[in-house]
Amino acid sequence: MDDADVPRVGPSIDDDPSLGDGPPLERIESVFRVYEMRAEDDQLVYYGDPRTHPERAMEELWPVFREAGYDPQLTIRHGEYVLVAEPISIGIDGIPWTNILLLCATICSTLFVGAFWWYPGIDPFGSPIEILGAWPFSAAVLTVLGVHELGHYVMSRYHQVDASLPYFIPIPTIIGTMGAVIKLKGRMPNRKALFDIGIAGPLAGLVATVAIAVVGLHLPPVTIPEPVVQQAEEGGFRLGIPPMLELIAAAIDQPLYGDDPTRNVNPVVIGAWVGMFVTFLNLIPVGQLDGGHILRAMIGDLHETVSALVPGALFALAGYLYYIGGYGLQTVFIWILWGFLATLLASAGGAQPVTDGRLGTWRQLLGVVTFGLGLLCFMPVPLEVIQ
Repeated sequence: MDDADVPRVGPSIDDDPSLGDGPPLERIESVFRVYEMRAEDDQLVYYGDPRTHPERAMEELWPVFREAGYDPQLTIRHGEYVLVAEPISIGIDGIPWTNILLLCATICSTLFVGAFWWYPGIDPFGSPIEILGAWPFSAAVLTVLGVHELGHYVMSRYHQVDASLPYFIPIPTIIGTMGAVIKLKGRMPNRKALFDIGIAGPLAGLVATVAIAVVGLHLPPVTIPEPVVQQAEEGGFRLGIPPMLELIAAAIDQPLYGDDPTRNVNPVVIGAWVGMFVTFLNLIPVGQLDGGHILRAMIGDLHETVSALVPGALFALAGYLYYIGGYGLQTVFIWILWGFLATLLASAGGAQPVTDGRLGTWRQLLGVVTFGLGLLCFMPVPLEVIQ
């Protein structure tokens, strides 16, 4: 049967004017033979058959629908190919109460934890109002995390990929939070979008991190009372110092007090430490992490091989620190945990852009530079538990 003989069922454009909002039918039928069209709520639904491999058909149809303001997806319903096109929805609908409430809770948790970074410390139970004095620590942590996620958000808007505002995670860890995330709701149009969205967060976050580090290193250090020093020697923890923080301190000629147990850097510097550690973790080249997005955009499907090697490298690091370095299990546990997380992320796979064109040379170079900056944020022992 010729294409012209295929009967069309369902409403025509004349019957339902909303069908006319989509791209011209002849542009669709060049790669997808349509035999039924429907308008279902805001969606345009086309029943038919791809004239080429489904993935190839989607690569050609994607820009056609995007020009018309729709986000297409090819699925199978009851054994039939169905092309479903939803209106592109970019931005925020209404007041994002969940984001606001989580942000408020994270402000409280970082203020609560930040109170303990000033010695002898603020008693958040005896004088709750006094925790407001820890606002510099809270502001530093929330700034580096927020700017990182807003980098992703802004670039998502630029590439017309729907994304949520940042969700902060309020948990009273040593920094008062487990970080922040955004939710990408749309597919990646191409490798350039995948690269740009993935790299925008770490680079934006690092800019904020460096600025906060410079400010914090110029602020007065914290004097630690002798009883607290003695208590720390018997049991406590010590933060590692990433090379980037050492370089910043050397560049502006400010001390880090690493050899003086009675003094500590201003807690604002801890906010910069958080930014550096988060940057390194996000740049681990596996799965849906920022590093996974960047590497997938740079080397294509070869990233799967790299992702498969990452968990082993993290487990090996934990083993080296435990058996050779002599660190305790509590200290190396963070790399054991991330080894398991990397295994799950690798098994889930990376993002698959609709079109898989090559990146330009400057993006490849920027990717290499960004991974190099991530290495400057690496600490073999980010948190040493002293027993």
